[in-house]
Amino acid sequence: MTKNVLVSVAWPYANGPRHIGHVAGFGVPSDVFARFQRMRGNNVLMISGTDEHGTPLLVQADKEGVTVQELADKYNRQIVEDLTGLGLSYDLFTRTTTSNHYAVVQELFRGLYDNGYMIKESTLGAISPSTGRTLPDRYIEGTCPICGAEGARGDQCDNCGNQLDPADLINPVSKINGETPIFVETEHFLLDLPALADALTEWLKGRRDWRPNVLRFSLNLLNDIRPRAMTRDIDWGIPVPVEGWQDNNAKKLYVWFDAVVGYLSASIEWAFRTGDPEAWRTWWNDPESTSYYFMGKDNITFHSQIWPAELLGYAGKGSRGGTVGELGELNLPTEVVSSEFLTMSGSKFSSSKGVVIYVKDFLRDFGPDPLRYFIAVAGPENNDTDFTWDEFVRRVNNELANGWGNLVNRTVSMAHKNFGAVPVPAALTEADQAILDLASGTFDSIAENLEQSKFKAGITAAMHVVGEANAYIAEQEPWKLAKDETQRERLATVLWTALQVVSDCNTMLTPYLPHTAQKVHETLGREGIWAAEPRIVEVVNDSPRQPIGVGLPDPAHTYPVIMGDYKTQQAVWRRTEVVPGTVLNKPAPLITKLDPELGETGPEWAPVQG
Repeated sequence: MTKNVLVSVAWPYANGPRHIGHVAGFGVPSDVFARFQRMRGNNVLMISGTDEHGTPLLVQADKEGVTVQELADKYNRQIVEDLTGLGLSYDLFTRTTTSNHYAVVQELFRGLYDNGYMIKESTLGAISPSTGRTLPDRYIEGTCPICGAEGARGDQCDNCGNQLDPADLINPVSKINGETPIFVETEHFLLDLPALADALTEWLKGRRDWRPNVLRFSLNLLNDIRPRAMTRDIDWGIPVPVEGWQDNNAKKLYVWFDAVVGYLSASIEWAFRTGDPEAWRTWWNDPESTSYYFMGKDNITFHSQIWPAELLGYAGKGSRGGTVGELGELNLPTEVVSSEFLTMSGSKFSSSKGVVIYVKDFLRDFGPDPLRYFIAVAGPENNDTDFTWDEFVRRVNNELANGWGNLVNRTVSMAHKNFGAVPVPAALTEADQAILDLASGTFDSIAENLEQSKFKAGITAAMHVVGEANAYIAEQEPWKLAKDETQRERLATVLWTALQVVSDCNTMLTPYLPHTAQKVHETLGREGIWAAEPRIVEVVNDSPRQPIGVGLPDPAHTYPVIMGDYKTQQAVWRRTEVVPGTVLNKPAPLITKLDPELGETGPEWAPVQG
């Protein structure tokens, strides 16, 4: 039975180029999952975009001497190019500075406001003494007043998991410039989380298959639940759609209120751009549909608490009751799939600290699939993982090149040289049947892992078959069989068996290595698109939904989005029989081996630190 699967991917900030730490957390895992679900025949919608509001963009725009819109345009395009180059198969990757997004965000806010879950209060806001700007909660650090941990942020302490306000911190300082913020009284709308706590608790306690670290952290958030401010004193963002506020350019919606609504607004924009404006409802209003949210661990609170609370309040499901808004009752997340951090020399990747490897540089020198492979097999799925050039070189050379690349090249080369096509097999021996059965049975075990977002276990199982297939060829010694004319029938059987296993392994590796999978598909003499790739499309900021207020996006503005035609690809999650007589193409080297010295020095643009 076909399932509707929404793949919601964290929105990268458009205040700089993305580094490999970003795509290790949100990018590659979500794409492996989406590609696998499509191969299973499910109806997938994979969406995201660049997050373009909040103080960090204003700070970066000042540094670069450009307007904030110019900055957002610059990095939106670069991020689109990077993610497309990495092969991330978005149905729509858009941005938050669109009329559609503004209008959908305002609709969610109005629904919550009308149902009584947006309450107006005077709060203490953190201000930069030197600029007069509001400081985002996450850009203030200090000592946690609850557990005493250093480096607690103004929204939460990662050490004890408690929700905080910037004014709670002991010795707070701005991460932007190190100065001590001043706190001034200001009026804001707060999301009344206590009024939604019972519904939120019931939903969270019903989660069964989440990663244990994610569920533990999310449940801990319930211990200290309080209203959270959903507006900010800032002139860059989405107007607050309330009379007396919407025309006040100094008050905007909190960037994290609007960012999570982006999953919904991107789905609505996708439907509009594909000619069926109501198609988004398949994933959002049908309770049988499933939705998976991919991010790094520092964003769990917004996806397991704030966003579900917004959805519950919009549906009137808190203690204040209420009515469902015009968008209907919207599905809560099926699972929040959070990864740990990819680090470098034990430190989080950070452009500002110079601990960084940018995606664009990596793609230019090494291509997409080596990075995709490393993230899948050695990435931060359940633990923080340190990236080293030595480990990257070892994985590429020993596993991808000597393992997978060698299996494809030696098998197809011998078949091409001796038969020119897929040979006709004779009776299978026990050894032949054993390797075929191993490959066939591994489809189910990998599928079980991928359904549970266990990407490392999945690719490890696939590479185990690759290793066993190489061992099978070594044992059968087809190069010796080729020298004995009386063994030609046995040679044909061995090579047919090996080609079938190559085909099976290629299918199992397709979600992980789509670019390589297309090459193998063609090498095996097959035609057409096996693994579809995303493309960049230039669009105009047009939308049937119109936001209100001041500082709205320019309706004539153009921007790039990522889209793709994935329904016509041939990749399916099952054995594709190799057909005797199919003409094989002479294989070219599949994986380029890396110079071992790279592991010791790193490239010029990211050298190993002594």
